[in-house]
Amino acid sequence: MAEADALSPMAALARRADPDRFLCALFVPSAARETIFTLIGFNHELARAREVAREPMMALIRLQWWRDTIEEAMAGKPPRRHEVAGPVAVALQEGRLDPGALLRMAEAREAEEPPEDRAALERQLRGTAGELAAETGRVLGAPASCFDSLCRAGMAYGLAGTLRSLPVLAAQGRQPLPPGCLPTEAKPGPDMARELHALAAWGLGIAREARSALRDLPRRSIAAALPVILADRDLKRLSSPDWNWAAAPAPRGGGDRLALSWAGLRGRV
Repeated sequence: MAEADALSPMAALARRADPDRFLCALFVPSAARETIFTLIGFNHELARAREVAREPMMALIRLQWWRDTIEEAMAGKPPRRHEVAGPVAVALQEGRLDPGALLRMAEAREAEEPPEDRAALERQLRGTAGELAAETGRVLGAPASCFDSLCRAGMAYGLAGTLRSLPVLAAQGRQPLPPGCLPTEAKPGPDMARELHALAAWGLGIAREARSALRDLPRRSIAAALPVILADRDLKRLSSPDWNWAAAPAPRGGGDRLALSWAGLRGRV
């Protein structure tokens, strides 16, 4: 890959804000790579709505701004002056991104925290990381029959990321999991730890079912499924009784990057 100063603005943003998906995007055919970087940037901006807002209403206002950006682009209005909104508008107007998918991603971020139960959590994961994975697959020409499995692969990755980041999210005052599953102390009690391990095991099952269903995904679309490699590895660690839920997420190790790269190079998850 070229040096950072040779990357496009959207590629540089993806590399800085979402290094996992940036690495996956390196296996995207070159003609579609900038579209995927733009999609990653859009997802990052949606995620930031709750990270930077002090009050829920402010997060909803930020999300509405992105809804307006999509709708204005589809109405043929000039792109908004924003490092991500501009490229998103152009991609929409050129038909490279699906406005319905982007609106669903924004809508899913509007859900209240905490989700009331696992079913609500599943809906949020499907609308966020799941919808992102499915739209990535659509851009890369994946068969429509694979969209649901791609969505489930994305859900598993989204859950793994949430569970890995619990100490950071808790410090931000976020409650991304159903009541009783968010550690608020240095070390969760045994009942809460069991709930967290059960969530991780549930996610691991989703990841492995998705991997099995995506074995024959065309090589041109493989990048859409690659996050499930990391989800499988993360959730296996998270479901271990020895996992320290109070520890901040460690940087990606070489083993994770190697596993993802090997899957990308051979074109199979």
